[in-house]
Amino acid sequence: MADIQTQIAEDVKNNPVVLFMKGTPVFPQCGFSSVACQILTHLGVKFEARDVLSDPELRQGIKTFSNWPTIPQLYVKGEFIGGADILREMYESGELKTLFAEKGIALENA
Repeated sequence: MADIQTQIAEDVKNNPVVLFMKGTPVFPQCGFSSVACQILTHLGVKFEARDVLSDPELRQGIKTFSNWPTIPQLYVKGEFIGGADILREMYESGELKTLFAEKGIALENA
């Protein structure tokens, strides 16, 4: 389990925006992951995605890493932001766009 925690920590540290999700951005495997991808894509955020379904150790490891029970999980500049419901609320209120601006993440559709 320590190896997967190290891998997750490296992923979160080395990628400005990373989404741990079920499936891939092109083919999400659950509605919540799909919503998260749609929001990020709509804003024009470039992000890395990690498919937890292809790796059971990653699926459990990310829950332990964040101490958050559900997937998807979004990290921005090393900070855990939340899952699909939180992303949706932040998107609708404009907070998400502000967060990306504050973190220096370019939005291609802004």
